[in-house]
Amino acid sequence: MSLMITDDCINCDVCEPECPNEAIYQGEDIYEIDPEKCTECVGHFENPQCQEVCPVDCIPVNPDRIESKELLQMRYEHLMKVVLNGG
Repeated sequence: MSLMITDDCINCDVCEPECPNEAIYQGEDIYEIDPEKCTECVGHFENPQCQEVCPVDCIPVNPDRIESKELLQMRYEHLMKVVLNGG
């Protein structure tokens, strides 16, 4: 279940540095989440850190990207291998 940022985003800049996978980036109008990097913090934290710090609660689960915890764990493991192997 990759997360997404809705149009309610106020560009407060608090979510981007909280993402351990660097999945959050400044889009054209609001922050966005790269679904290929989002693991909902599986492998890092119990809860998605971006949701924890968002002052306007604009980071729901993306209904177009419903994914199991197992798939999120596999994505986390793949991302960690990429990081460890230098890209």
